[in-house]
Amino acid sequence: MLAAVVASVMLLTGCAAPVQGPEPLEDPSISADLKSFYTQSVSWSACGGEQTYCGEVEVPLNWQDPSAGSLTLAVAYRKADQAESLGSIIFNPGGPGGSGYSWIMNSAEQLGTDTLRNSYNLVGFDPRGVGASEPTVKCLNAKDTDDLLYGQNDAELNSAEDIALTRQAYRIFADACLANTGPELAYIDTVSAARDMDILRAVFGEEQINYLGFSYGTFLGATYAELYPARVGRMVLDGAIDPTKSDEEQSIGQLVGFDQALKNFLADCLETSDCPFTGSMSSALSQISALLLKLEKNPVATQDGRELTIWGAITGMIMPLYSQGYWPYLSQAFSELKSGDGTTFILLADTYNERDETGKYGSNQMEANVAISCLDSRSASDAVSMATQNAIALEASSVFGRYWQNGALGCEMWPFPVAERPESYAASGSKTILVIGTTGDPATPYADAVALANEVLENAQLVTWNGEGHTAYGQGSKCIEQVVDDYFIKDAVPTEDPNC
Repeated sequence: MLAAVVASVMLLTGCAAPVQGPEPLEDPSISADLKSFYTQSVSWSACGGEQTYCGEVEVPLNWQDPSAGSLTLAVAYRKADQAESLGSIIFNPGGPGGSGYSWIMNSAEQLGTDTLRNSYNLVGFDPRGVGASEPTVKCLNAKDTDDLLYGQNDAELNSAEDIALTRQAYRIFADACLANTGPELAYIDTVSAARDMDILRAVFGEEQINYLGFSYGTFLGATYAELYPARVGRMVLDGAIDPTKSDEEQSIGQLVGFDQALKNFLADCLETSDCPFTGSMSSALSQISALLLKLEKNPVATQDGRELTIWGAITGMIMPLYSQGYWPYLSQAFSELKSGDGTTFILLADTYNERDETGKYGSNQMEANVAISCLDSRSASDAVSMATQNAIALEASSVFGRYWQNGALGCEMWPFPVAERPESYAASGSKTILVIGTTGDPATPYADAVALANEVLENAQLVTWNGEGHTAYGQGSKCIEQVVDDYFIKDAVPTEDPNC
């Protein structure tokens, strides 16, 4: 097997003549060895859509030794509609490995609300290791990536032979990442990326950062807040991660989240006449488990000639659980699978993996996700620790637990040690940070948002959205939109959870 699912490049081309962009902020408190980074003037050029500009920002390769070289980050921003903006908001779409640069280039009008876009410049960037920024993590070719994400070996699932083959596969993957990316692979941890954001803050002329982070972007934002609490302006963390949890705890938290999302899907499905399952919730879960067990031994055909394996199916199940709007596709996928057709399931997996119909991958998000995650934290991979974690997973989900085994193998072979990270994420002395949690969020469970707002951060306000899916702002809740926009534009902090 290939333990659990490994989780989601634009190039700087076609740019026009340079334009006058933001002026960097002069800050006498910045040390001499970092001054050139903080005061750099970026050459901005029109690109992408209207009011969109692109540039490159230099950051230190090694923040512990700024003289050791530099990396180039791809940065894009959409200029505010109004002539006198309220400033700039730096945003991160998640991941790790998500491209904020390509989002601004291609989808800026879907970021935030009309009100937010009217008032602020919206800044997206590719963090180190991601997309068009250096060092872009490169690992396997498309065919070998297919084998990693969609293939399966002939061993009994979770057997000693299966674990040995999985270790071998991850060794090949890690070696390829190092060979094709280079030694800079050691410097793409989240702490370094958070420090990079402080340079972006200065480059955009802001004394304090304004920030909007989704999913993993909440971890990046919380890390920044701990490193630079006095430089936090208005910060929204949506789909929050509790950064104090261990890798093992995060994994089980997500497992429980997706298990609940599957049950929420089934509760809705069983009320309809065309649901592919019948009977009680327990019966429907058992029917799904039976389908998956059969798939372990007998992959099914798809219309594009590929076979749907158990790992393609698990990914295809997880993808539509991120949003209630995708639930009809999950029903269709199960209906097809019951008749021996894996087409919709593999298309859902392709969407998750950003694989197009020609077999090409649209970004390096999967590779960057693994690389950054393995530098940030790791689960213990000794036999006793994995057996304990495996037992917890089996208890946590009757459907997914069997496929959430031996996850520690994913980082066991990584060629660099875990990077240093803060002991605390209290961000003592910061301004009030908004933490948004969605009650039905499978990927970043609501409990993480509650913990981050009420226990981890010293100054934070929890904002709850009672809904399904991953993250809340921009998902159609007028209540959430009003709270976030008022916070950014009027500096209005709710006195209590609005419980949207």
